[in-house]
Parts: sequence; structure tokens; C-alpha cells
Amino acid sequence: MSHETGWRCMAPADMPAVMAIAAVVHPDYPEDEAIFVERLRLAPEGCHVLAASGGALQGYLVSHPWPADTVPALNSRLGRIPDGVANWYIHDLALLPAGRGSGAAVAIVTAIARHAAAAGHTSLALVAVNDSTGFWRRQGFREVHDPALDRKLASYDDAARYMRRELND
Repeated sequence: MSHETGWRCMAPADMPAVMAIAAVVHPDYPEDEAIFVERLRLAPEGCHVLAASGGALQGYLVSHPWPADTVPALNSRLGRIPDGVANWYIHDLALLPAGRGSGAAVAIVTAIARHAAAAGHTSLALVAVNDSTGFWRRQGFREVHDPALDRKLASYDDAARYMRRELND
């Protein structure tokens, strides 16, 4: 796809551009580069970048297996992925304005849902921020209300919502 924008697997060399995108798209949810490096090491199959025809990155997806109904703390390392996890967690999907409106976000969510289902996972989950709940609802996610989760979400902001999508639907 040298003539158009498309998703490809994230590489360690992409990290400076990924961090620059994160600073633009998620300035209120800063995370250290070590968090992204660890996610890439633990689940490379869940980490992708959106590259424009000239090679410049316009977005990224970081995702990995993680237990349902739990939220990794913001800016914290996982250590390892627990064994036997049935849920696939979308840690972060970020697109610069130039990458929006092209269908790229829907394409990568569809691709990661297919990957997760093929790998035996039964659900996807995420924390929706920046007024993105409408987008995620259109992708089949539903809000999960749980007092224990609500306390963890407070580290994000009042508008953060934990959402889950079953993959057998």
C-alpha cells in the first residue's frame, strides 16, 4: 500500500512517532514511553500504526489480552499477560485529525476483533475517553456499570466509560 494510508504492525522504531501522536490526541492521559514499549513486547500482534503514503504515522492501536471487568491503571506496566484470559483489551486507539474520517478506525477495530476471536477470546473491552462512547457504541460496545470499575475510572476523568463487546454476537 505505498500509494495510500494503511495499517501495519507497530515496530520499536515507531515509538517516537507513537508518543508524539499520543501527546496530541490524549494530552489529558499522559503515559510514559515504557508503557507502550512493554505493550508492544507483550502483545506485538495487538499493536499497529496507521502509516500515510509518505510513511508519516497518522495513528496507532495498542491492544492486548487482559481480564474482563478490570482496567490496567493509567501509566502502569502490566508485568505480564495473565494466562487463560478470554478478553482482549483495547488500551489505546489514537488518530491524528489527518487520519480521521477515512474509515481507518473502523477497519482496525474490525481487524483486531477478528484477530481476538480467532485466538479464542470471547470479548473486547476498553475505556472510552474524549467523548468517544458514540464511536464505540457503533462498533458494538456497551457500557458496563460496576462500582469497583467506576472507582478505577476516576483516575481518568468523570466522562471515562468502561465498555465491552462480546465476540460471539
